[in-house]
Amino acid sequence: MQKIEKSQLDVLQERFHTFMETLESIEPEKVDLAEIDHLIEMIDEIEEKFKELKDDDQ
Repeated sequence: MQKIEKSQLDVLQERFHTFMETLESIEPEKVDLAEIDHLIEMIDEIEEKFKELKDDDQ
């Protein structure tokens, strides 16, 4: 694995970790639409970064 790919993988892992921390901090009975939208945006960013890594690997 090239150094650039390793660094990008680290970024992807950090984003996923941040997403998980955010998800765990939300109280289900108090969540609002803005928080749900933010989570969806985070997932979209993670998915896009994963696709970039996958495409770079091929």
